[in-house]
Amino acid sequence: MDEVTDRAPHRRATLRDVAMLAGVSSSTTSRALSGEGYAAADVVQRVMDAAESLGYVPHAMARSLRKQDSQTIGVLVSDLQNPFYAELAAGIADAARRSGYTMMLTDDQGDLAAEMDAARAFVATRVAGVIVTPLASSVVDYLLKQHVAVVEADRRFSEGRCDAVVIDNAGAARRMTEHLLELGHRRIALVIDETDWTTGNERSRGFREALTASGIPWDDSLLVHAGWDAAMARTAAVDLLARRDHPTAIFAVNNLLAEGVWRAASDLGLRIPDDLSLVSFDDSRWMSMVTPGIAAVAQDAVALGRAAVTRLTDRLADPQVPPTIDVLDARVMARGSMSAPRRA
Repeated sequence: MDEVTDRAPHRRATLRDVAMLAGVSSSTTSRALSGEGYAAADVVQRVMDAAESLGYVPHAMARSLRKQDSQTIGVLVSDLQNPFYAELAAGIADAARRSGYTMMLTDDQGDLAAEMDAARAFVATRVAGVIVTPLASSVVDYLLKQHVAVVEADRRFSEGRCDAVVIDNAGAARRMTEHLLELGHRRIALVIDETDWTTGNERSRGFREALTASGIPWDDSLLVHAGWDAAMARTAAVDLLARRDHPTAIFAVNNLLAEGVWRAASDLGLRIPDDLSLVSFDDSRWMSMVTPGIAAVAQDAVALGRAAVTRLTDRLADPQVPPTIDVLDARVMARGSMSAPRRA
């Protein structure tokens, strides 16, 4: 007993410490703590009292390695500084907790090598499954080869091979563009980061579909690739808006690009919506705090995260069912940043 109570204060209590204090073997202590196997009621109580006294916490990773299962979900997102991904992670954390899982969260910051490193770490720690906002198909390929259940969230690279939960990007982009067309805009620019991912590709598709349905020909000069952050978008938007034939409206495909366009308009002394209508895919808090408010497609990222956990737990319960894609709707928030174009 003295050996246990005199142990160095900085050392965490071990299973052996609990066993010594309770006066039973380590195997009996393990059965008493896990509830797996027989241990007399008085022994269980003695072990529990000893564990509480020592502040002992079972090693969850060691347990999962022994049992070949885990109550941990690996979550891999692209950029936690972006409110969308932070809210997505919050939704996952809430649903995971309600389902009896903990979340192991990693931010790959848009780096493919970091994404693969995180995937390897998830496999090494025997996570039950992984929810990922993938940068490429390689991360899903690797996880599936390791027999890890995967749910792609927000964007897809592996349709038909794993489950996915996404937003109706094309439909929401089409509806937002239709609002601008109904106001009389004919020169509408699309400020975009990429079209290789399903998010950018589908938002671009919805935008084009709305133009085609209104009989407006596509103008390649109004498709602006503006990089990945607000600063790059600001520079690209200044160049776009400085043209003599600049657009009367801009549709930015995410909240960071919208911020860049909004700042560019200010740089050039353009008033929103008098001189330029601005709309965004991705609603962000700042958009309802400025005057006028920025019209935006509002994705419920928290709901998306919760749906991803439901899809993953369903997959874990029945690994043989065909992969499923859940498509969530998004709302168009028609705020004051769009109006009829000024007549020449």
